[in-house]
Amino acid sequence: MTMHKSDSFAALVQRFTDRNADYYARAFDRIANTGGFALTFNLWAGLLGPFWLGARSLWAAFWVVFAVEILAVVLICIGLFGDLGGEAIARADRLAAQAADRMEAAEAAIAEGSTLGESMKSSAEAIAAAAERARAEAEADRARAPAHVLTGAALFLGVRLAVATLANAGLAARFRRWQGNHDLPHGLPVARACFAAGLVLACYPLAAYRFATTNAPDWLTVFPAATEFRYAISVGIDGGVAAIADNFSIFFSGITAVINGALDLMETCLVVTPWPIVMIAILSIALQVSGPRVAIFSGAALAYLAVLGFWEKSMATVALLGTAAFLCVLIGIPVGVWCGRKPRAYAFLRPVLDFMQTMPAFVYLIPVIAFFGIGKPPGIVATLVFGMPPVIRLTALGIAGVPETIREAATSFGASPRFLLFKVDLPLAMPSIMTGINQTLLMCLSMVVIASLIGAKGLGEDVLSALQYAAVGQGILAGLAILMCAMVLDRIVQGRN
Repeated sequence: MTMHKSDSFAALVQRFTDRNADYYARAFDRIANTGGFALTFNLWAGLLGPFWLGARSLWAAFWVVFAVEILAVVLICIGLFGDLGGEAIARADRLAAQAADRMEAAEAAIAEGSTLGESMKSSAEAIAAAAERARAEAEADRARAPAHVLTGAALFLGVRLAVATLANAGLAARFRRWQGNHDLPHGLPVARACFAAGLVLACYPLAAYRFATTNAPDWLTVFPAATEFRYAISVGIDGGVAAIADNFSIFFSGITAVINGALDLMETCLVVTPWPIVMIAILSIALQVSGPRVAIFSGAALAYLAVLGFWEKSMATVALLGTAAFLCVLIGIPVGVWCGRKPRAYAFLRPVLDFMQTMPAFVYLIPVIAFFGIGKPPGIVATLVFGMPPVIRLTALGIAGVPETIREAATSFGASPRFLLFKVDLPLAMPSIMTGINQTLLMCLSMVVIASLIGAKGLGEDVLSALQYAAVGQGILAGLAILMCAMVLDRIVQGRN
């Protein structure tokens, strides 16, 4: 039985390593039977370094060794061939020439009896002293050349020694993973070995050439960008945006009218209504929905806004971005439910959501202004673009995470699709959906300053003004007011949960 196991192990090692199977079988057996770290030494791994690691598919270690060795090669080449102190020498020559000219002018002024002669001479002497300091700095830099070489050599040899010492352990760990999944790359295929060798042979000389020469060629330091092509594309985009704005102006006007209607309703409730009624309503809702602790916190936050004179602007901000958050939730939850039930739809929308979240807000403000102009509606549209992805993603995640066994049980008892959605899927996905609403609320309120750039006003206007005039206190107080609005909204929306 022992012989059979040994033969089976040797066959597996032979299949995994392809070459030197006997050596690796002994190394793997020693590593497996050692309680702690088993000290082994792989000579070929130490000699070949990253080439061996890449050929053996140990890519995580490959990139670490690759980066360290490039640094070592660069240090060695700088020490041997680099112009250490070259910039300091050039600066010293410029200063010396300037000092000579200034001294000549000073001597001429002294000869003429000018009162400026002595001051010009002192200036020339100061410039000459700076030139001497630059030369001393250059000599010190050149004196460090052997240290660069020794550091690079020690780094190179040290990483190769580490590779030789740890290579078998890393390959043994990969062998254990391969035993559970034979689809993992193994053996020594020529293509993989050539790829690893190509990376090393191409990148090491290029890095050495770049840092070892004073004047590296432009093809190595500057990417050959096609600026004319970029200009042509930008002109085409300008024309396309202008055409869309002209041909679909009625559509954009309709969206603006809808947003203005919702915004006017919110502003009537929060801004036009007398402040005691608004404050009492908010505190009552907080008490009923979230409990006394949130009500007390809301009262303190509202007192901060009122006492420091932020009440009107805070209510205008909540009306503006509350409208945006409401529209985000109104659109985002149905889209998230659809994505959670249709993986293909989610796969299609995922790049769009990535674009909406990662594109800087200042970039998509440009087409928003082109389509909607400036003012509050375009600020809401920009906030929609930025704030909608979280609620879509987390709603889709929650719906997709509903156990199929529960849905099947509900279906077997005669549940209709509508019952299944509202009584099974949404309640079970509610924690994830509420997290998405929380993130959307906070992201919408984080847009308040950017929205103020296009005329949205509110608290963002105070922060923007403080930024322009470096008014630190005003900016901090207005920022805290935005924070208070966000926290009160979030605590009330989240409820007692």
